[in-house]
Amino acid sequence: MADETSHFYEPREGHGLAHDPFNAMVAPRPIGWVSTLGPSGTANLAPYSFFNAFNYTPPIVGFSSIGWKDTVANVSQSGEFCWNLATRPLAQAMNLSCAPAPDDVDEFDLAGLTKAASRLVAAPRVLESPVNFECRVAQILQLKSAAGVEVPSWLVLGEVVGVHVDRRFIVEGVYDTLAAEPILRGGGWGDYFELPPDSRFLMRRPPWPLPSKT
Repeated sequence: MADETSHFYEPREGHGLAHDPFNAMVAPRPIGWVSTLGPSGTANLAPYSFFNAFNYTPPIVGFSSIGWKDTVANVSQSGEFCWNLATRPLAQAMNLSCAPAPDDVDEFDLAGLTKAASRLVAAPRVLESPVNFECRVAQILQLKSAAGVEVPSWLVLGEVVGVHVDRRFIVEGVYDTLAAEPILRGGGWGDYFELPPDSRFLMRRPPWPLPSKT
């Protein structure tokens, strides 16, 4: 029986809407603003919409590249990268860094950003960003469909081996997520989101067994 309140579609047959809603529904997402160093020594900086954290110990982050782009080529060759927090003050610079520039173009220069030396990897950090992760590549996986067919997308997982945090955002030993003004990627034609100051709410993990409702 059809549900008239639900728009159902099978992705392989098309969504039937003005814009693919998939990445707008899995949203908002943190931005994988990834810096690498190419074989010739040229720095590369690119934002990735599909990014997140996947493990605590060791800390592992990952991003997915649709297509074998410069970033994936660089991390495949060097085995390392940096993640840089994209914030509201850096939004325009982040957007400039996603221009489809040739591999000999330094996106740090293109976006007017400063390269900062990392401590444990050769890839530079974005000095203006309040948080940087120095990462060593753990895995590079080509994605597959449920039928086992390889698709032209690569998931890069990296172990975070070094963390830089602007001390302004550490309050009484706790990192203040909202104060750093992170921006998040939605969907649509170019939707981004901020976290308003009053958006925080707290929930503690429940005990087990759950308390009685009586």
